[in-house]
Order: sequence, then C-alpha cells, then structure tokens
Amino acid sequence: MTDDVKPDETPDWEKRFRAPRVSLPQWAHEAPARSLFVSNATGTFELYAWDRDSGKQRQATDRPNGTAHGTLTPDGAWIWWFADTDGDEFGVWQRQPFGGGPDEPAVPGLDPGYSAGLALGRDGTVVVGRMTEEVGTTIHVARPDAPEGAEPVEIYQHRQSGGVGDLSHDGTLLAIEHTEHGDAMHSAIRVVRLDGTRVAELDDTEGGTRELGLTVLGFAPVDGDPRLLIGHQRRGRWEPAIWNPLTGEFTEPELDLPGDVDAQWYPDASALLVEHSHQARSELWAYDLARAAKRRVDTPAGTISGATARPDGSTEYLWSSAAEPPRIRSTSGVTVLEPPGMRPPASLPVTDAWVEGPGGTVHALIQRPATGEAPYPTVFDIHGGPTWHDSDSFAAGPAAWLDHGFAVVRVNYRGSTGYGREWTDALRHRVGLIELEDIAAVREWCVAEGLADPERLVLTGGSWGGYLTLLGLGTQPEAWTVGVAAVPVADYVTAYHDEMEALKAMDRTLLGGTPEEQPERWATSSPITYVDDVRAPVYISAGVNDPRCPIQQIENYVERLAARGATHEVYRYDAGHGSLVVEERIKQVAQEIRYAREHLPAARG
Repeated sequence: MTDDVKPDETPDWEKRFRAPRVSLPQWAHEAPARSLFVSNATGTFELYAWDRDSGKQRQATDRPNGTAHGTLTPDGAWIWWFADTDGDEFGVWQRQPFGGGPDEPAVPGLDPGYSAGLALGRDGTVVVGRMTEEVGTTIHVARPDAPEGAEPVEIYQHRQSGGVGDLSHDGTLLAIEHTEHGDAMHSAIRVVRLDGTRVAELDDTEGGTRELGLTVLGFAPVDGDPRLLIGHQRRGRWEPAIWNPLTGEFTEPELDLPGDVDAQWYPDASALLVEHSHQARSELWAYDLARAAKRRVDTPAGTISGATARPDGSTEYLWSSAAEPPRIRSTSGVTVLEPPGMRPPASLPVTDAWVEGPGGTVHALIQRPATGEAPYPTVFDIHGGPTWHDSDSFAAGPAAWLDHGFAVVRVNYRGSTGYGREWTDALRHRVGLIELEDIAAVREWCVAEGLADPERLVLTGGSWGGYLTLLGLGTQPEAWTVGVAAVPVADYVTAYHDEMEALKAMDRTLLGGTPEEQPERWATSSPITYVDDVRAPVYISAGVNDPRCPIQQIENYVERLAARGATHEVYRYDAGHGSLVVEERIKQVAQEIRYAREHLPAARG
C-alpha cells in the first residue's frame, strides 16, 4: 500500500447499508429483454430500466425520498411508477418511455389516492385501484379507444378494503380482491367484465364464519385461457389452486409440502413455479400441470425473496441467508444482475430455537456475536406486519447489532405467517398481548440457557415491531432494560383516526370494531394506556409523513413520557413509513445502537 492511499475505515455494518443492492428484475411479458429493477446505487432507492439485449441500464426516477413502486407495460414501451409526496403513499401513477423521456400523468382525470392495485392490458387498457377516506375502495378502467379527454370509468366502489387482482391475458376479465364481508384479514375474489358486470364469485369466508382467506396470484398468461391462479387456506395454510370463473372448475396441484406455498404461472401456462416457505427458509419447485408432477429447483439453503420463470425455461431468483448477502441467480448457472461497486460484508448465521409458549411452540432465530462471552447483551428485534415473519435471510439491521457485540433474537410470534392460518389469526381481539406472551417465553428461555444477560435486554422493532416494543415496555416493565421503537403505533385510538384507509379496515378486524364500538379492547391493546408504567429508557424514531403510524399519535405518547420526566429521546425525520435514503437509514441505526449502549449497564465481572 502506498503512503497516499488510506485504508478503508468504514465499519462493516455501514458497508452493508451502503453497498449497492438490486431487486429481482421484473420483465415485460411481450418484450422479455426489457426489465425494471430497484437499486440504491445512488444512495437512494430508485427505479432502473435495463435493456438486456444491449446491456444498457439507466436510472428512471430521481426523487429526494426515493421511489420503490413501479412496473412495465406488457409491451415494455412504458415504465409506470407511483408518485406520492415525501413517502405519504398518497398520489397518482406517472409514466415515462422505457428509453427515457419526460414523466406524464399515466391516467389523466384520476384524482390522488392510496394505491389499491394496478393492471395493464396488452391493448393499452388500464385498471387502477385506489382508496380514499371519503369513499373507501374504487376501481377505474381507462380504455385506449375512449374519446380524448374522457375520464376513467368507475366500475367498483365499496367502503371496505379491496383492490385490483389481475387482468386476463385477452383483457376481458378482471379479478378483484375484496373484503365486503368486513373481515380485512381474509379476502374474497370476484371476477367481473370490464364494465363491472359480475362473472363469478369465490368466497371462503361464508359470511365471516370460517375466516378463510383467498388471494389472486394471476390469470393464465395465454390467450383464450380464463383460468385464474389463486391462493387459499382451506387446509389451514396458504396453498395454490386453479379456478376457472367461467365454468366453476377448481383444481389443486398435488404438492404435499409443509408450510405455506405460493405459485405463479410459467410463461406458456404449462407449469407452475412454486415457492415453498417452511420454518423460516424457502425453496422452489416446478409443477408440471399435464403430468401432475413436481420437481425441485436447485437453490442454496436460505431464503428466496422472489422468483420468476423466464420464456427460455430458466428461473431467476433473489437468494440470501442471514450470513450471506443477496444475489440474483438463474438456474442457467449465471448471476443475473450484479450491483456495481463493493459487495456487502458477510454476517453471521442463525440458529433455530423452538420454545414452548402459552399458545404452542414458538420459533425464534438466534445470532451470537463473534466477540465476547455469554451471557450477551441481547437485542430482541421484533418484526413488523404483524402478518409477516423473520427468515434466514440477509438483513443489515440485525447484522449491525451483532457487530457491536449484541446477540440478536428474532421471534416469529403468534400473528406471524409461515406457521399456518391458526398461528397467524391467533392474535385477534387480544392484539399485542398475544405476541408479547410469545416474546416473553423466548426471552425467559434465552436467559435460562445462559445466552442473554437479563440485566442487558433491548426490545426493539419497526412498525408493528415498534408497537410491540412500546406495549412491551409498559406491560412488562421489569423485563426490559432499554426500548428502541421505530415508526411505532403508540396511541392506538389516535393512530386509527389518522391512518390510511386499508389499515383502518385491518384494525377493525383485529379488534372487533372501531374504538367507539370496542373501547376496552382498544385501550387494552394501546401502548399509551401503560405509558406511566414504563421504566426503561425509550428511544423513538418517526417519519413526519407516515400514513401507517402517523406522527400525532406518537407525539401524544411522547408528551406523556415527558410529563412524568421519563428518560426518552425522539428523532423525527422527513419521510414516511421508513426511509429509502441510505445515509438516513445509517443515521437512524447509529442512533439506535448509541442510545442502547448509553443506557445499558456494564457487564458484571
């Protein structure tokens, strides 16, 4: 090394955030060489166009707070992206030519709203779903042959949450997911013509008595084939099936796989690409419809965070593990898309813990730091959702805590996906308290096993994980040494009145009604109810434009902390539900770790 070259002193945990990343590219079905992906190569997550034939890539969007939602028209001629204001998720669709050019309103005449799905037809037909506080869910159709200046035609409206599922390949049928029965956790499916005329209905809720959900996975991607691939929960977990809305025929692939199963069509509709998720890992299978036979697609152990079957017969997928950074691979043996610049440093593997809890066996993922000795200062990093789950996949946040000498424990509490429908639905009515019972069982196990130091325990999480953090600090005040909550629900009633419409519907389902209809349940599940019992120092970060966990309800909670002189710190930033700006995210993680270290006692000698 020469004297004028300085070694890179950037810590590994920051490199994991700064290293360029790319999403799994989506491709235009009528022009497979045209792709769209998301990358943080400039330091902010934006959309990029990629012409695979020429190899040319270009940045398609450039906004201060980033852009993460976009798609291609079937012919690949246009890039569509959703334009909100500083992360508030309320906006309209814009479009620009694939090769570059000015942005323009994609659907003139359609007012802003929260996105509720989008479907683009091969003939230029557009179907847009939106939600607003005034009317709930609406779905609009814009035809390419409509008179100039004609506004999109509204073909669906309902107060309950719903949205666009998919448009058939020939553009004659539209699948809609809806919750008109009032259960926002379990959708029904309706297929209509583009004038709104009903064709068929598939509803497993039976008036809300069975609590079984359906989801649209996509119409068969060939002309003259009306079959719709759906997901259902009839056997207590997510599985695919094929439904013909014109004949009523319903067939299920013979997969015989434990855990949740997702699927998508191969481009010629001859087979299904199956993504199988079980016990925090995932794998791929190909299912031949004519032969009713499956074969495993060779992928490494870890987590598949997206996959797509290409017209040449190959499969592209985004893979990672807790220890190994993500790569976009192909079954053809090549790396599909390599981010520019440095690779993120590796992290540490996870081990599995199975802990008996009050509602059944709880699965937790545990990482031990490379330095120090047990019992470790331990971070319980609680996932959001709540209908989500932590997996054996690469994550820069937990890796940062590990690099600072903390053990990291992630709990797939009741409410998490991947462990069956009953596990996911178990939190209803005792929202928050159910999850915290499972977290407490894992915490006690970690202390008993000698992994976690009971005097140096950090409870943290973002979104729903932030909510559980604040609720846990109030309902289990002696259990936690420090709390770090990002974009949390803090005052549940105020949050309900200020949040986006789809989340209002979800909260009514979770708690059995509005705050006025079920005041005791809402109070029991709200962190602000227990704010005076909080003993641990609290750090809170919040986006001032957040439509999911709005800022005012956090301010209400903070005012209560301040009034009693509780130790706390608040960081407010100009974005929505999190940030797409890399340096902002690094700043937030640095402050979280700094706060925890400042308020943890030294290890006992």
